[in-house]
Amino acid sequence: MREPLRREIREELKDRGFSRRDFARLAALMTAGASLPFYNESALAQDLKAIGRIPTDAVKINANENPMGPCPAAIEAITAIVRQGGRYLFEQTYAFVEAMAQAEGVPEDHVLPFPGSSDPLHRAVLAFTAPTRPLVTANPGYEAPEKAAQFIGARTIQVPLRKDYSHDPKGMVEAGPNAGVIYVCNPNNPTGTVTRREDLDYIVANKPKGCVVLIDEAYIHFTTATSPATDLVAAGKDVIVLRTFSKLYGMAGLRAGAAIARPDLLEKLRNYGGLGIMPATGMAGAVASLKDRSLVAERRKVVADIREDLCAWMQKKGYGFIPSEANMILVDGRRPGRQMARDMIAYKVAVGRAWPALPNHVRVTIGTRDEMARFKVALERVMEA
Repeated sequence: MREPLRREIREELKDRGFSRRDFARLAALMTAGASLPFYNESALAQDLKAIGRIPTDAVKINANENPMGPCPAAIEAITAIVRQGGRYLFEQTYAFVEAMAQAEGVPEDHVLPFPGSSDPLHRAVLAFTAPTRPLVTANPGYEAPEKAAQFIGARTIQVPLRKDYSHDPKGMVEAGPNAGVIYVCNPNNPTGTVTRREDLDYIVANKPKGCVVLIDEAYIHFTTATSPATDLVAAGKDVIVLRTFSKLYGMAGLRAGAAIARPDLLEKLRNYGGLGIMPATGMAGAVASLKDRSLVAERRKVVADIREDLCAWMQKKGYGFIPSEANMILVDGRRPGRQMARDMIAYKVAVGRAWPALPNHVRVTIGTRDEMARFKVALERVMEA
């Protein structure tokens, strides 16, 4: 990091309420990159480990992955690019930025590529929260932002979801009058529920001065009940939209994603570790996926059909669940979540975890029809035992 930039960042951190000791800690972090101590892919691995060994032939519906994998066009593009793997292939990243910008209706300098959306999510919290500027999130909600805030000494304010499990816009704005970041995952993780566009508009219009609204759209492609928020970015608002190709596009292991925002906001994300070279396979697969104009609608219908079939069966059986618009649902196991996970793994079905606000609900990913058939058998045995 150049010395003039270091001085500039030091002054900014001082204005945000950080001490000299805090600055030294953050200066070390700025060179850490993907080795961030709270990086959530590592946390996911630890959580999976806690419930015990998952058999190799188990149904894995525990991590919101997409069993369909990359689309045929993406597989073809990835296969072709692997043969050129001896090169750095910067042009694949340039092509990705161009394709994302065109798809979202924003200038190319409003797109910053990342290997997934976890990295920019953490960077945004580091860049805009502080001991004097808290993070505001929903409860239950995705915990990754909170872990980043905790690392730098920023307080997290959790605002309960409304009765329909959507975000409470007025409650979030009022809870953090000096907030640095208001985080909205839409559809929400873990509930899969949607927050209406008018509620997002309310948060953006009424947020504190200098606050950034961080809108995580990892699951946006699974629903038609709300619209993407990238038009707010195009309108110049204090908004950062996160996107990933890990979910509907089926590229979790290939790592492709982006932060979409005004250039001045993106520049602050760059300060927290170098970006390095993006994985060419992920970039190539993402570009091919974006060019397949029918892919989102086709996959959305596949997931919705399997999800609705599962929900109808659960309703008939009298099992509790929270209706979802994404590729997961929360299932009431009638026992602590970790125990439910262990009970299910005995039948070679790996389900996800629980959240403190809903301790008896476990998150279940929507898999293939065959996988959900095996889930039904295991769930019935566990629930009736």
